[in-house]
Amino acid sequence: MIKKNKNLRRRSKIKIRSKISGTAQRPRLTVYRSLNNVYAQIIDDANGNTIASASSLSKEVAEEIKTLKGKISKSKMIGSLLAKKALEQNVNTVVFDRNGYRYHGRIQAIAEGAREGGLKF
Repeated sequence: MIKKNKNLRRRSKIKIRSKISGTAQRPRLTVYRSLNNVYAQIIDDANGNTIASASSLSKEVAEEIKTLKGKISKSKMIGSLLAKKALEQNVNTVVFDRNGYRYHGRIQAIAEGAREGGLKF
């Protein structure tokens, strides 16, 4: 049963990536979630560069993560941290790549945190 769901996400991911690509003017914000952590990157696909990244395991947010309760609140904080890093690199607009996950829960929280941080998508 788990293998079937994993293949469904992979198929969805391939369909999404065939339509979405990041450029230098509008890079791609992609997310990944494991059982306990979330990871987010802003990628320029034209040059193959990662512009900014944030995760719930990064040392710069370790103290703040300990005080938060719940995975969704941690994900929202990661989204706002990523937006802050992107704005430092002069990136204002992005294309959101949900990476085959449903736009729900932690994925939605990352997007909302990034929007509150100042990113437009």
